[in-house]
Amino acid sequence: MNGVAPRNGHDRTGTPSIDSVSLAIIEQLQEDGRRPYAAIGKAVGLSEAAVRQRVQKLLDQGVMQIVAVTDPLTVGFRRQAMVGINVEGDLDPVADALTVMEEVEYVVMTAGSFDLLIEIVCEDDDHLLEMINKRIRTLPGVRSTESFVYLKLRKQTYTWGTR
Repeated sequence: MNGVAPRNGHDRTGTPSIDSVSLAIIEQLQEDGRRPYAAIGKAVGLSEAAVRQRVQKLLDQGVMQIVAVTDPLTVGFRRQAMVGINVEGDLDPVADALTVMEEVEYVVMTAGSFDLLIEIVCEDDDHLLEMINKRIRTLPGVRSTESFVYLKLRKQTYTWGTR
């Protein structure tokens, strides 16, 4: 870098640039997504209006989302699993098909033993079996799957973006 400031709030790769104040705002919201903008402003040294503007910019840029996170077990979903998937040929069509399945929480293209890793949340074991056997394994290009059923969730955080 030659010391030139990023244009339009993005770095040279097109990724939004985030300064220390925006990171502090994100940290405040990670602690409590309902924290008032006035309280955040006091903590980070900005006015309520400035915080509101920065939060809106972060949302518009896709840097963050503000959502309610639930524990699937408490809302009727008894089975979670990570599924490793090996694909023949192009990964994109398989990844695209998985992203539209409502049970699939996330889809990650990987380098390693699996081409794709997905997390699925199901109502019960029958639902999990139906997902894997009838919906995932039958996708064109899926060569094999390996399932890792969650027995107990010990840690789940959303603070990694600012550490």
